[in-house]
Amino acid sequence: MARQKAVMKSVEDEMEEYEMNASNSNPEKPEGGKLQPVKMAAEPELSDLPGVGPATAEKLTAAGFGTVMAIAVATPGELTEASGMSEAACRKVIQAAREMLMMGFITGEEVMLKRKAVQRIKLDVASFDNLLGGGLETGSITECFGEFGSGKTQIGHLLAVRAQIEYPGCYVVYIDTENTFRPERIVQFAEGAGLDPTDVLRHIKVARAHNSDHQMLLADKVLDIMREGLTIKAVIIDSLTAHFRAEFIGRGTLAERQQKLNKHMHTLLKTAEQANAVVYVTNQVMAKPDTFFGDPTQAIGGHIVAHASTYRIYLRKGRKSSRVAKLIDAPALADGEAAFFVKENKLESIEL
Repeated sequence: MARQKAVMKSVEDEMEEYEMNASNSNPEKPEGGKLQPVKMAAEPELSDLPGVGPATAEKLTAAGFGTVMAIAVATPGELTEASGMSEAACRKVIQAAREMLMMGFITGEEVMLKRKAVQRIKLDVASFDNLLGGGLETGSITECFGEFGSGKTQIGHLLAVRAQIEYPGCYVVYIDTENTFRPERIVQFAEGAGLDPTDVLRHIKVARAHNSDHQMLLADKVLDIMREGLTIKAVIIDSLTAHFRAEFIGRGTLAERQQKLNKHMHTLLKTAEQANAVVYVTNQVMAKPDTFFGDPTQAIGGHIVAHASTYRIYLRKGRKSSRVAKLIDAPALADGEAAFFVKENKLESIEL
């Protein structure tokens, strides 16, 4: 018993030291509505790997191996084809990348300490934030699905503003697939939060995706933005499945669609982990005609999207023009519901 207490005290002491170091490195909150820049943590570069010069690094980046992590999980054959190096040299590069990233088993205590780096972005909607254990979690994917007008896009716009309050000077990436991004709505939320709307809009990178391939390409480019020295704290895709649903019609194309969706979701999860950012995606729904009892509403994307999403929230319309969010999947949270009103310059929490 005494040994158990000593171990727990040691873990608590390490966590306290970790939190103190993290708090010392946190950016200050905005003063007078101004967003102050934050510094991005240094990451290993391809040039840090032995045997990889500027020309080889350029070839690897052009072939899609632009990060040390991409090198670490690649095969020698893939790198040989991409760079022209011998297979033996590629094996050495891969081994060096794995050692640099310390890939392998770690203890549960180390995982607990790493989890302290996970942060949460609050939407300043008490009921919704409490439902998610304090806000949207960084390093993970949060999916909101529901019928039209249920509040999915409203949450996305509010997140684009609130992320800049939690992390002054950060940037938000907004991938728009349905032409739903409205800068006017950003202005309203920014004014409601007491920020300079023009400054907030300057820190939002918006791209209009015209098809599924373009959407996947834009998701890949988020890491390129990070390499430019910009801090990304939120990636918003509205909506995730619109193009996939329109382009892949019929059962004959289902397998191809799911494979592409699976690759897309893994790219988003990798981005969330590497940037320690919130990835928020909205999803469309369909009605199951064979459901005779209960709600027939079901999210698009099947098990692929369901398994890849860390948090899944079902949004629906409630009484008196309210919106109700139901948490249906989370790794360490109980199921629950939260209600809110969509106001002109904020989302207002209400008690159920």
